Amino acid sequence: MKKTVINRLFSILLYVAFFGLWSCNSDSGTDTKPETISLSADTNKIDFQTKGNAAAIKVTTNATAWTVTTSDTSWIQLSQLSGGTGTTTFNITASENIGTVTRTAVITISSNQTASVQIAVSQVGVAPVTTLYPNYNTNPIAADATGMASNAVELAAKIKLGWNIGNTLEATGGETNWGNPKVSKELIDLVKANGFNAIRIPCSWDQNLVSSTTGQISTEWMNRVKEVVQYCVDNDMYVIVNIHWDGGWLENNCTEEKKEANNAKQKAFWEQIATNFRDFDEHLLFASANEPNVDNAAQMAVLTSYHQTFIDAVRSTGGKNAFRTLIVQGPSTDIEKTNKLMTALPTDKVANRMMAEIHFYPYQFSLMTKDESWGKMFYYWGAGNHSTTDTDHNPTWGEEADLDKFFLSMKTQFVDKGIPVVLGEFGAIRRDLTGDALALHLKSRADYLKNVVKKARANGLLPFYWDAGFMGVNTMTLFNRTNNTIYDAQALTALQDGLK
Repeated sequence: MKKTVINRLFSILLYVAFFGLWSCNSDSGTDTKPETISLSADTNKIDFQTKGNAAAIKVTTNATAWTVTTSDTSWIQLSQLSGGTGTTTFNITASENIGTVTRTAVITISSNQTASVQIAVSQVGVAPVTTLYPNYNTNPIAADATGMASNAVELAAKIKLGWNIGNTLEATGGETNWGNPKVSKELIDLVKANGFNAIRIPCSWDQNLVSSTTGQISTEWMNRVKEVVQYCVDNDMYVIVNIHWDGGWLENNCTEEKKEANNAKQKAFWEQIATNFRDFDEHLLFASANEPNVDNAAQMAVLTSYHQTFIDAVRSTGGKNAFRTLIVQGPSTDIEKTNKLMTALPTDKVANRMMAEIHFYPYQFSLMTKDESWGKMFYYWGAGNHSTTDTDHNPTWGEEADLDKFFLSMKTQFVDKGIPVVLGEFGAIRRDLTGDALALHLKSRADYLKNVVKKARANGLLPFYWDAGFMGVNTMTLFNRTNNTIYDAQALTALQDGLK
């Protein structure tokens, strides 16, 4: 009896112990599944229009942290690059697509706690340039890298000092219509012998058409420009051919109203120029324009479209043009405007073959020919060159400190990013003064020219002196083109000293 009771009590105790252990394990939650980490966006595709625009992306996650990246930062900007748990909204902004091709990119949202999310982004280009003119790219050829080994930076290192054949091949009415003789091989030889290894040839084309309706450039004119280019290349000189003022059809019309027609003309002209000059090696560079009048972002967008048409037209012709270095001008080729408005260059399917161009004329010293109510001419320039007797004509800006500031801004904006800058024009007129005033003015002018060359090169800018060929006061002429002799030895020596 007693043994039976004991056995029953033992059984009960075992039951209670087992039940209690099971109950404890059940309550501990050791078999509860962990929370699933998720990451999602409210869209997986964005289609932007041509004009710059933005889209909002909503990210939802229970991950502790995530990051977002884009495969192309050249035209896409992200308002934030990371986030955390919960719902977060950030913006994707696209700049205007001024090309004709649709461009694409991928936005990736990632977390190390779960799978990433991708968003496909596309943006259509502008409609192809209107066909106001025939297609002049009638015989494109395969790309030819022969003689085109140097990229823009390597080419810039070879260009030491440049000279402009001003007021000649761009002259309204013909090459000699502004008083200069036709460019001769002897003139180019003289320029080369005096320290210049590059020539900029300002050119007109619109006045040299067979027909304004078709936009066809005269073969005779095309051959004449090629002849002058050959003079330069035969001297192992680098040479820039541009479309200069040319009646102002592009320069004075960076507007939405003229955009379509001017892009059509730009395309027609550069298809012809590029095709005819296609066999020249890297010694030849093309420049889209000269001093396009641009004052604001809207006009800059139009100018950028003109540059894009230029690049696309040249590249489309193939041959050595597939690798040729191309030059695009800043707004008004003004350094301050370029620094403010030229925030992005047109696109080029060939990497590292582009240069930017600016000009530098501190007006009151370089060009101004009479005193005005708002300011006076500057006869003098530079530390130690201020007059003690003619203080009214001492400079108040544009001296050494401004040279440093302006040229450094171009170095920072372009040169440091692998985009050389052409200082396509600079100079200072020789004024009609006498006695001590003239002597101090000429010393100032020489110091100015030396400093421009020296500081331009120190900042990676390629200096090209402007020479219009006229002799006398208020001119910048270095060479007498009628007899191919040196006209202004002091100014020439100053430029040469800038190279030392």
